[in-house]
Amino acid sequence: MRIIPAIDIIEGQCVRLSKGDYDTKKVYNENPLEVAKQFEGHGITHLHLVDLDGAKSKHIVNHKILEQIASKTSLKIDFGGGLKTDDDLRIAFESGANQITGGSIAVKDKKTFTNWLTKFGADKIILGADAKDEKVAVSGWLEESKEELIPFIQSYQQQGVSYVICTDISKDGMLEGPSFNLYQKILEKAESGLKLIASGGISTFDELPKLAELGCEGTIIGKAIYENRISLKQLENFILNN
Repeated sequence: MRIIPAIDIIEGQCVRLSKGDYDTKKVYNENPLEVAKQFEGHGITHLHLVDLDGAKSKHIVNHKILEQIASKTSLKIDFGGGLKTDDDLRIAFESGANQITGGSIAVKDKKTFTNWLTKFGADKIILGADAKDEKVAVSGWLEESKEELIPFIQSYQQQGVSYVICTDISKDGMLEGPSFNLYQKILEKAESGLKLIASGGISTFDELPKLAELGCEGTIIGKAIYENRISLKQLENFILNN
């Protein structure tokens, strides 16, 4: 299972929110590159970079930070937040993203998202399936859609999607543990070949082997690292031993 630390960006700073609420913003570091280099120094190879300004503005905003991290580390970066157009994707990939995550767009403009799969390749596009009560949430989680989570994932698998990041919003940033039952349900009901990336609520190191055992392909860890609940040394050992 891949370990994927998260860096969320607002106004150039590394922040975390609780349940996607911008009013709960907490700044952890003013220099995201410094944070990314710390991760790399502990054997981490992947990074989940979220442009929260972009999510609010509905277009790419923090591509300069993406470019900085991509050019000064060897981390493989998946980048998301407000990507809406082919031009946003072009900027993201030219700035050094290995993959992009599309969430709201996959609900609100299925044609564009499906075109991206064809144009850029399904291995470059991650479906962001963020959920509240098994309904897909959109627009930086400010809206709930009528899309049922599992049929939504299944329909995009039929279009070629294999990478899916699923965040249970009720868990995100709460340090209360991830949604094991939800991930188990998704993996049981989805078509084979799904690369499910768990996100939200990771609070202790012991949860990681459980997610791996369920069959998650990766897990995104945010606040647990910043609040020193999980040390980078523990993650380094996990990577070495798996």
